[in-house]
Amino acid sequence: MVMGYLRHDGKYQDLTRISNTTSIVNKQNLQLENNIYIGHYNFIEASNKVTIGEGCQISNYVSILTHSSHISIRLYGRYYIGQKSHIGYIAGSVIVGKYTFIGPHTTIMPNTNIGKGSIISAYSMVKGTFPDFAIIAGNPAKQIGDTRDMDKEYLENNNELQQYYNEWANTND
Repeated sequence: MVMGYLRHDGKYQDLTRISNTTSIVNKQNLQLENNIYIGHYNFIEASNKVTIGEGCQISNYVSILTHSSHISIRLYGRYYIGQKSHIGYIAGSVIVGKYTFIGPHTTIMPNTNIGKGSIISAYSMVKGTFPDFAIIAGNPAKQIGDTRDMDKEYLENNNELQQYYNEWANTND
């Protein structure tokens, strides 16, 4: 595990931890905020921009992708290589909102926006836009709940945590 991360723009994220077994492609298009944990054997392909918000936890064996040729390769067959553009080729950014947890063996596809405070269940295939505080699961992934319902009991039984929670949860970013 490597503690600290120097972003492409020169900003040092002292609380960010990234496993040395995580592979990052096109690092210059990866926007990491601080206090992020990225576990073992992950693949982050950022050619079309990946933004990961403060406090996110990415477990193990997660793929975050900003392009996919799985449709166009079938359409073109052996003629795929050498084409200037490809029908069916999917490209787009990925945004993961702050304080989101991504479970193991999850794949996040291009053109995905996950709201802050979300939880993504293990083995999910995530594509599309999800609101803040979503519990996301399945293949294809769907919203199955709201993390605020889970958090409510903890906050009621531990009043001292409410101020910390409100600090990030009640902002518009």
